[in-house]
Amino acid sequence: MIEVKNLSKFYGHVRAVDNISFTVAEGDVVGFLGPNGAGKTTTIRILTCYQPATSGSATVAGHDVFKESLKVRTEVGYLPENVPLYPEMRTREYLRFRGKLRGLDRPEREAAIARVTERCWLGDVIDRPIGQLSKGYRQRIGLADALLHNPRVLILDEPTVGLDPAQIRETRALIRELANEHTVMLSSHNLAEVEATCRKLVIINRGAIVAAGTPDELRQRITGGSKLIAELRGPNEQVAAGIRELNGVSDVHTEAREGWTRVTITSAKDLRESIYTMSTQKGWPLRELRREVATLEDFFVKIVAAAREETVTPKV
Repeated sequence: MIEVKNLSKFYGHVRAVDNISFTVAEGDVVGFLGPNGAGKTTTIRILTCYQPATSGSATVAGHDVFKESLKVRTEVGYLPENVPLYPEMRTREYLRFRGKLRGLDRPEREAAIARVTERCWLGDVIDRPIGQLSKGYRQRIGLADALLHNPRVLILDEPTVGLDPAQIRETRALIRELANEHTVMLSSHNLAEVEATCRKLVIINRGAIVAAGTPDELRQRITGGSKLIAELRGPNEQVAAGIRELNGVSDVHTEAREGWTRVTITSAKDLRESIYTMSTQKGWPLRELRREVATLEDFFVKIVAAAREETVTPKV
């Protein structure tokens, strides 16, 4: 549904996007991540036909963003981070105005407004001036505008900015629901939100793609295996020796705590069952046993730091 090949963008001598390539399949919800200045917004603006690229190619819903920009715009619903609204307009008036710009006739327009009003929880403010509304409501109006013409592709830049926790949860659920009818590309700094919403991730840093895959795949890359935490009542050295004998253990760290031994285990396997069996056989009571899963934030910080180190470290 979205296909990007060797895309680059220069601002004078500054390279904002560096020869990136990726695809988004129909029905996918893809997170597009990166630190400030990584090139996310520039890439999104190219895909939504707000600015041209310097080189490379990109298509959205089969249309070339450089040669068929008007067709692309009919297929894309775009929610920018800072939604441009007319504060003097009322919500319904604004959506009617946007519907006219989209080429919807009156019956289509009124049906679309009713649909997005319900989906984006705007019923209480549909006839109020936009200038009187909170940032959260303005963000919802922007999302309603993006959905108004029922596009095949949704590109959302920080869609939950300004929303309260309940609204954030509702928006996440809505985005997952929208994936049944739309292809979604989501940019956000909220990594927990992305992890809860997106099926695939693309991470960009300094204009280049540094990682891509599912959240589980990316977490696996940082851990290199499972990390287990266990707490047993047994002699420190004997507990450590027993765990080292288990198949698949690569590292063991122990700490004595008031008669208990707290163990941190790095392993290529999930050894919880083996540890439980060992503790039973040895007669060591087991107070805690859990698998520690790396977060997407852990991966994001390390992959960006690694890319930064490669950039500043001279090659020999």
